[in-house]
Amino acid sequence: MLFRPMIAACAALPLATAGVSAQEGGRYQLEKTDSGYVRMDTETGRMSICEERSGQLVCKLAADDRDALQDQIEALQDEIEAIEERLTALESGTPPAADDGLPTEDEFEKTMSYMERFFRRFMDIVKDFDGPSGEPQPQTGTPEKT
Repeated sequence: MLFRPMIAACAALPLATAGVSAQEGGRYQLEKTDSGYVRMDTETGRMSICEERSGQLVCKLAADDRDALQDQIEALQDEIEAIEERLTALESGTPPAADDGLPTEDEFEKTMSYMERFFRRFMDIVKDFDGPSGEPQPQTGTPEKT
């Protein structure tokens, strides 16, 4: 979708311009903080917190809300797509499918057809049981003894 690259570019722009480049034109950018450095991956936008320990720079992924924000962006994009589909359906005169738990008209008619066939067959069985005159038929043969 068009929005995802644009949002990522807008989010990374202030961080990319504010940081001090570790390598000119490189993938990572470092910015000095009170407790160490913040390193940003310019390709993915992920950030790491770096500290100097025993003369070495040790970095670990920042526990920021980037993943949560990315999930929220994706959810909003899905919602936008659903709204656009609904708008397109409304503009074309086709009502969108309602998810109200009720069957569609076709499902209802199909179910009623099944019920009608069931009751017709059931009534035929009852008529056969009662006989042509409508009175119960006497049993033929001798009853079984148990």
